[in-house]
Amino acid sequence: MAINDPIADMLTRIRNALRNKAKTVDCVNTKVCRGIAGVLRDEGYIDGFDIIEDGRQGVMRVRIRYTAAGEPALHSLVRESKPGRRVYRGVDDLPRPLQGLGVAIVSTPKGVLSDRKAREARVGGELLCTIE
Repeated sequence: MAINDPIADMLTRIRNALRNKAKTVDCVNTKVCRGIAGVLRDEGYIDGFDIIEDGRQGVMRVRIRYTAAGEPALHSLVRESKPGRRVYRGVDDLPRPLQGLGVAIVSTPKGVLSDRKAREARVGGELLCTIE
């Protein structure tokens, strides 16, 4: 099965897993998806991810983080830039979701970064998604 937008597919799979209270979810293993998962891990929204080789592209297994009360650490995943409408932002125009409590994930020339790290590196890029 061909996936036209692996980023949206990954975010939708994570959203569905959160709704079903799943501990792990399998996603497509692409470089951008690994970058997004790395940012989610660094920001504390997921416990981590593993790459499982299957003889083809591979599968990325994401371990979802829940609080002690059983609530998910993620509340909202919104895809900003889409294949039909790309959204590019300069370093001064990067959004601050929830006045800095959320995270915007940006694809920059220095890799996939959170909005905070992109501001520190003084680079802009394609706004992939926002997390609240």
